Amino acid sequence: MFFKQLATKESSLSYFFGCAGQAKAIAVDVVAGDEDWFMQAAREANVEITHVIDTHVHADHYSGGRSLAQKVHAPYCLHESNHGQVQYDFLPLQDGQLLDVGNVKVKVLHTPGHTPDSLCLLVTDKRRGEAPWFVVTGDTLFVGAIGRPDLAGQEQQMAGVLYDTLHTKLLSLPDEIEIYPGHQAGSACGAGLSGKPSSTLGFEKRWNPALTMERGAFISFLTQEITPRPAAMDAMVRFNLGMEG
Repeated sequence: MFFKQLATKESSLSYFFGCAGQAKAIAVDVVAGDEDWFMQAAREANVEITHVIDTHVHADHYSGGRSLAQKVHAPYCLHESNHGQVQYDFLPLQDGQLLDVGNVKVKVLHTPGHTPDSLCLLVTDKRRGEAPWFVVTGDTLFVGAIGRPDLAGQEQQMAGVLYDTLHTKLLSLPDEIEIYPGHQAGSACGAGLSGKPSSTLGFEKRWNPALTMERGAFISFLTQEITPRPAAMDAMVRFNLGMEG
């Protein structure tokens, strides 16, 4: 298995990983302008990009996912709940779906809360072992923080959804699972993010303050002091929904 993390604009983190032996790869949360980086990385690894995935319709940056998918003739993937929301065709991903990337297997986890369509990707390298190795958490769980619940409105309701997501989908995973989030310190998509671009679930369970709270305290904590929305958010969302003119 090969794995690359790309730190890019708006404190975003993008991912490129896959199976060199069977020449397959996945690109995750590509930021507009970085398409050539992924294409060059694929050439260097001598692999084909078989899936381009956004973990949700982003509100803090312009996505390069659709553009990259068109350039490499791969499907552009979002969670299935985006049917009727976006203005373009995409490959819908379902909760529990397994993506075959050679010796690398990727399980789709629907993890609403930051947005209704948010998903995480639980990754196993079969050459290394049968147990999952890491999870790409998008804007659901960060290092030292969690995603904000207000971008879709109804922050009280969405904070409760995020609490349920964390406790049913992520915190039940083994402590040794590595987590790779969609942002690091400086992002507007959460408060208190660490500058460290990865962690383990066990470390976050112990030291991430939001993960030790009961549901009511969690909702209050998440909604009391919400940071300003990302600059140019409305324009970015329109673009990422395919409504850009």
